[in-house]
Amino acid sequence: MDTKKILELRGMAARMEASTHIGKNGVTPSLIEEVSRQLKDNKLVKVKVLKSAFEEMPKEEIAKLLAEKTGSELIEVKGNTIVLFKR
Repeated sequence: MDTKKILELRGMAARMEASTHIGKNGVTPSLIEEVSRQLKDNKLVKVKVLKSAFEEMPKEEIAKLLAEKTGSELIEVKGNTIVLFKR
């Protein structure tokens, strides 16, 4: 994906509310299923990572794992939010 498209998606994500939260249970099958459904419906999803999830693994690893499991592209990890996109 080119830089222009990534910047466009980041701009769109900045105006969005997080649609899903990752808590102390981390990346569960039900979370993967929910994020996959949202990606199918909306293409762009913003996920909030709660502090309790950091105890298990760093947010960057959570983001990579979630992108891999949902077949999406990781657009951004900013603060405690993850932005994913699926064509």
